[in-house]
Amino acid sequence: MTSLILLAAEKESAEVTDWAARIGWVVGLALFVALVYWLMREGWKWRGTLQSDLPELHSAPDDPGPATLTMSGRYHGSTTAGQWLDRIVAHGLGTRSRAELTLSDAGLDVVRPGADDFFVPADALREARLDKGIAGKVLTEGGLLVITWKHGDRLIDSGFRSDHAAEHTEWVDALTNMINKTEGAR
Repeated sequence: MTSLILLAAEKESAEVTDWAARIGWVVGLALFVALVYWLMREGWKWRGTLQSDLPELHSAPDDPGPATLTMSGRYHGSTTAGQWLDRIVAHGLGTRSRAELTLSDAGLDVVRPGADDFFVPADALREARLDKGIAGKVLTEGGLLVITWKHGDRLIDSGFRSDHAAEHTEWVDALTNMINKTEGAR
């Protein structure tokens, strides 16, 4: 029994003798990862180039009026309306970020620290609904506030998630009322 323990204690793993091959594999893997990252970045830039016909985003007016609702949460991105996987990246709309939303009679102000802010005029708002996903983000049913708006000749869906998901229904109701009033005035 003692001899078995001594034999087991003496066994060691084999020493690495071919360092050049191991270093070559590590460098090759690192280059492959860098290539994949570069290709993804180029694809993102190419998508932005294809969407360059999208006009500049609106900025908030100097006096938008009193806030109807405010919300803090996350902006998850924008897509072509009705096509939840067709992400829009032009003008920074593809950048996920924290977001502060303010709804007023003038429209929807989206302030995004670390990303471009944008403003959706009230007459550009088309629909508000609860959904479960937008490009790159899937949540439980009703976990995402999706706002459809018109910019230039495109309809855009933008996805938001509040820090307090119970606020989503209130936002859908307020936006729907605003849209109905605006459509009645047209």
